[in-house]
Amino acid sequence: MKNILLYGANGYTAQLIIELMLKSNLKPILAGRTESKIKPIADKYNLSYRIFDLNNSTALNQAIADVEVVLHCAGPYIHTAKPMVEACIQNTTHYLDITGEIEVFEMLRQYDEAAKKAQIMVLPGCGFDVVPTDCLAKYLSHQMPDATHLSLGFASKGGGLSHGTAMTAIEGLGELGKVRENGQLVDRPIAHKTQVLEFGKEFKSYGITIPWGDVATAFYSTGIPNVEVFFGVPKSSIRFIQVQSKFNWLLKTNLVKSLAKAYIKMVDAGPDEKTRSAAKAYVWGRVRNAKGEEIIAYLVTQETYTLTAITAVNIVQKVLNRNFKIGFQTPSNAYGADLIMEVPNTFRF
Repeated sequence: MKNILLYGANGYTAQLIIELMLKSNLKPILAGRTESKIKPIADKYNLSYRIFDLNNSTALNQAIADVEVVLHCAGPYIHTAKPMVEACIQNTTHYLDITGEIEVFEMLRQYDEAAKKAQIMVLPGCGFDVVPTDCLAKYLSHQMPDATHLSLGFASKGGGLSHGTAMTAIEGLGELGKVRENGQLVDRPIAHKTQVLEFGKEFKSYGITIPWGDVATAFYSTGIPNVEVFFGVPKSSIRFIQVQSKFNWLLKTNLVKSLAKAYIKMVDAGPDEKTRSAAKAYVWGRVRNAKGEEIIAYLVTQETYTLTAITAVNIVQKVLNRNFKIGFQTPSNAYGADLIMEVPNTFRF
């Protein structure tokens, strides 16, 4: 029996993943650090569970010793990814997660050689962060092999934020944004550039530069040395976001972050099924070469949390079927530019 362990099983996105796994005839072992949060979910779905803290290396290693794949869903990953990936390497267990944090992608890449020695795959970003953007980047690099610059953008109609996504965003309050220039990650103010993101006649948004995961990963997926990523926001809010950098000193304080986290805990855990089913996500990309030639492509796909569940479960199934590449991987390096096209109701233009 091939065991799958899902850590952070009480999270909003994790519960979407559990439901989809069961529909796909997969029975994950649910895990987390608090029994009062994990046991009711395990009982609801008639699944086994394990309770352990990632800071307890003995308990962590015992918990995953018989596990083939870990799907890590407990963020912010800047605090949780390191102990989990080290335990996975020690126990020759494949590591997957759904992070979108630049620092985490860069940190996990440092385990490439150790993962290869252990004959396992380390694949972060198995959800909306960063499967659709990473696959579009790979697709565009195939269309223009001599590209020197890559711009990516995403926007959505409808949907909302889960507690986990919001908490991760709060961790980054007051921090600088990032772009990749000549292969190196460089600090830049958030929203230092803007870009109109056009998705045919269906939708248009106004994008601001943000430190999205692809700033880290797209270089490894495509070899393109200059990468920037835009997030679609209402045009009326762009100036406000640009001005906020003057208050980074305040946004970084523990007081502001604690107040923000307290507010998040009082609101809904994430968008309900009706909201998700009515929403769409859009991904835009552009490559340019030294001659000034450019190619633009875009995706229309499912709402972000729904997509995350679909792509994460799809990748788990591939690994269980022995379809994986050892070492650190990006989604498109492991499974190609068409991985995103395996998601129902996804269209590429």
